Amino acid sequence: MENLIPVINKLQEVFNAVGSDVIQLPQIVVIGTQSSGKSSVLENLVGRDFLPRGAGIVTRRPLVLQLIYVSPDDREIRQQECGVEAEEWGRFLHNKAKIFTDFEEIREEIDKETERMSGGNKGICPEPIQLKIFSPHVLTLTLVDLPGITKVPIGDQPEDIEFQIRDLCLSYISNPNSIILAVTAANTDLATSEALKFAREVDPDGRRTLAVVTKLDLMDHGTDAVDVLCGRIIPVKLGIIGVVNRSQADINHKKGIKDALRDEGAFLQKRYPALASRNGTPYLARTLNRLLMHHIRDCLPELKTRVNVMAAQFQQLLNSFGDEVADKPQLLLQIITKFAAAYCNTIEGTAKNIETTELCGGARICYIFHEAFGRTLKSVDPLGGLTELDILTAIRNATGTRPALFVPEVSFELLVKRQIRRLEEPGLRCIELVHEELQRIIQHCGTQQEMLRFPKLHERIVDVITSLLRRRLPTTNHMVENIVAIELAYINTKHPDFEEAKLIYRGLSDELCDGPDHRKTAIQNAAAAVNKQIKVGLTHSSASSNSDGMSEGGWSMANWTKAGIKGDGDSSSRLVASHHGMSQPPSAPGSVTQSPSRRGINLLDEVPTVPSGRRLTPHEQRECVIIEKLIRSYFLIVRKNIQDSVPKAIMHFLVNYVKDNLQSELVSHLYKQEEIDKLLEESEHIAARRREASEMMKALQKASQIISEIRETHVW
Repeated sequence: MENLIPVINKLQEVFNAVGSDVIQLPQIVVIGTQSSGKSSVLENLVGRDFLPRGAGIVTRRPLVLQLIYVSPDDREIRQQECGVEAEEWGRFLHNKAKIFTDFEEIREEIDKETERMSGGNKGICPEPIQLKIFSPHVLTLTLVDLPGITKVPIGDQPEDIEFQIRDLCLSYISNPNSIILAVTAANTDLATSEALKFAREVDPDGRRTLAVVTKLDLMDHGTDAVDVLCGRIIPVKLGIIGVVNRSQADINHKKGIKDALRDEGAFLQKRYPALASRNGTPYLARTLNRLLMHHIRDCLPELKTRVNVMAAQFQQLLNSFGDEVADKPQLLLQIITKFAAAYCNTIEGTAKNIETTELCGGARICYIFHEAFGRTLKSVDPLGGLTELDILTAIRNATGTRPALFVPEVSFELLVKRQIRRLEEPGLRCIELVHEELQRIIQHCGTQQEMLRFPKLHERIVDVITSLLRRRLPTTNHMVENIVAIELAYINTKHPDFEEAKLIYRGLSDELCDGPDHRKTAIQNAAAAVNKQIKVGLTHSSASSNSDGMSEGGWSMANWTKAGIKGDGDSSSRLVASHHGMSQPPSAPGSVTQSPSRRGINLLDEVPTVPSGRRLTPHEQRECVIIEKLIRSYFLIVRKNIQDSVPKAIMHFLVNYVKDNLQSELVSHLYKQEEIDKLLEESEHIAARRREASEMMKALQKASQIISEIRETHVW
């Protein structure tokens, strides 16, 4: 049991050397209000004057005080401490080379170190001062003296000094492996103790709180501390111990600690004879020693587990940072090969680290091909942007001056090419999406530790791959444009899947076989509808000259209809009615006067247009339906071809090309002797983290070795 406290002291020294508090070690934390007697209690425990004294706040940095018992004839420890011959001595962690045998020098060193870190404005600093004191007059203990709790800033103290001290105290006493030594002056009401209030916040059950009541000799006459010491006012599970400190007059007159302890014992025997054996500084030291040893014993198994777990974690972290670079050319080739393999594996779906939150790599490219691109193509309406009047206009323009018996094939080709061109934009957009995903894979593979370790190499890799993708983009775009151009170059009406043309031809043949009476009736009905439409158009037309010219020429709708019935005038009459609004009769001789300023002869005052809102004749409707069916059928054939060909082109000209040539591109651009040192220049952040991890790893290994030296039989 006696060996446990030195073990904790060694562990504390190890972790303080690396400046880390990752392991919460068992220790005694002393808290109390300003001038409550904390420093006097510590000096009584040590038996020496070594702490700074003065008015106001004096302790402005945490003081980790390790008391180590050394017998006068213990040569082993003295040899470890550079052969010290003095009975008592001290040593600071920040100044290991110097051994302090004069405790006045220890006081000056504490003052100097406090001023160095905290400045001269009475401010505080959370950085602790580590002090070891070796003496045959102490019990082995580890205590932490904290700045006194204060409320009002004085001098140059910051306005939030109260909250700074509070946060500092809570950071130490929140450690579940610490014992809280709450110091309160006897001449104040225990119910107003700030130290007990802080202790209760972090230790509501009181399992690790010990109360110390100081200045028993300064209580008002006629009062005593019996109820307080017996726990009748505020019960404390670990107990309440009363002590008597030296007064300021005693300190000024250089009263020794031994004399003060003798006077303390006499005072307790006189005023509290029944409680004298369970109070006083010697009893406090024994109690603290016993509590600390038992507390260390209880915390030791968890402490061993914590050290081993953290050692494994830091070893893994250290491995991720990599070793020091020995052969730079070989390392560069390894990184390039590893990156290229990771890039290709991400596309193929065989990467080690597969995303579970979103699609990436080859899976996203597949989604683009079969979901995004396919859905976009399906959303393209085969007849989008085409109206019945557009179709009629194309039919009429395709016939020229000749009346047509059937729907001209040229008009079908003209219109279907117009619709096929609309499929080019989705194909180009598909290339853009795949290109963006290939760019995104670079960042996905760039999270490898080597990329973080060598940022300049990562930048150059990104530049090379980006340049490669950019070079392949025009080629792929050109190929997709050619796929659409190939479909436009030859409209294959004999395509095996183009069954709509055969069905329409068969339907027309059946209709023509119904007899001439049926056809004659249909034409007459169509002519009557056209005649009615022309009259409506004349009413709203502003071209009155055209109307006059028609009547002067002796043209009438009845004659026009008869002419259409007798011959194949149906197509020509619909041409005049639907496209020009009205036929223009031959002008009388000399009726047209050519102006010198007019270029060419135009018999129409306005461009002929179809009257808005006009209903189509049955024959016109039939022609429109035929063209629409042909366009829809052939458009679906072409869309199917493009939906199949565009992903193949993108895979061949972009994705597979990048996969096949990625490593060679990286090697040709990066593996240059004059650039290797620059590319493999390590990040300062990674280098600093490796040093920190290495130091922590050594500390944890040393701590594990120290703990493993304790035999389980010695603990219990």
